[in-house]
Amino acid sequence: MDLNLTIKMWVINNRKLFYAFSGTLVALSLLSLIFWGLNPGIDFTGGTLIDVAYSSGRPDQSAVTQALSPIDPTASVRPSGDNEFIIRMKALDENQHATVKKALTLNGSAQPMEKTYDSIGPVLGAEALRKAYVSIALVIIGIVLYITFAFRKVSEPVSSWKYGLVAIAALVHDVIIPTGAFSILGHFAGYEVDTLFVTALLVILGFSVHDTIVVFDRVRENLKYSSAKKPFSEVVGASISQTFTRSINTSATTLIALVVLYFVGGVSTEHFSLALIIGIAAGTYSSIFIGSPLLVTIERWQKK
Repeated sequence: MDLNLTIKMWVINNRKLFYAFSGTLVALSLLSLIFWGLNPGIDFTGGTLIDVAYSSGRPDQSAVTQALSPIDPTASVRPSGDNEFIIRMKALDENQHATVKKALTLNGSAQPMEKTYDSIGPVLGAEALRKAYVSIALVIIGIVLYITFAFRKVSEPVSSWKYGLVAIAALVHDVIIPTGAFSILGHFAGYEVDTLFVTALLVILGFSVHDTIVVFDRVRENLKYSSAKKPFSEVVGASISQTFTRSINTSATTLIALVVLYFVGGVSTEHFSLALIIGIAAGTYSSIFIGSPLLVTIERWQKK
């Protein structure tokens, strides 16, 4: 049997299975966000983030926490790498910073090396959070306007604005899943979201809509140039099969690079690359198994 025909029939005929799988992931993500929320980094809340390494071996975590408690009882100390700690504290002035560096020596028994030091005030944190919301909203609005313009001449059997609706559904799917994953990781592993995470979401939005539009554009071309009147489900299925290999290959090469970045890129890019890995995988999945089959579902609802 022809491989393209097999892919075409399999994706369209099993679309309800894919809907159920995606629905489960989205539901779990939403439940996590409702009950646990996200763990915001200092970019949004304000405070101090210190990455400190111990050349003679990492001391006991509780000893570091205890040494910092007189300065900030709420200080968070998290192991990182082989000999490092990521420390999150309230915003510090210069005198307090010097006191922290002295405390990290544990009364002279350890020799810390401060690798990074970032301090952000609460006002700047609130401003960063506001700009993050605005950035995501503007990107989504821009994508919707573009799809409306690009598919303005498509009217049968599914009108252009419905392509936009499906694209928005795919975008929501692709953003909620990595956000939910970071909510779960934040609850169980202390993962934080920062401006790099917002940047990752914006990249995911662009990557996702690119994959979705590639398939949609092929649907439009097949509807326009088809010599015989074919069922819409067959046209969509043929469009998926024609773009399937390209979508998988493009995403696979991107994911390989991101996986390498995750393992060798260091602490500063670890969470950023992980968010991209989850989001791009979700985006590739949705463009093939969710977005395009949704067009068939809408067309059949119209008939009823």
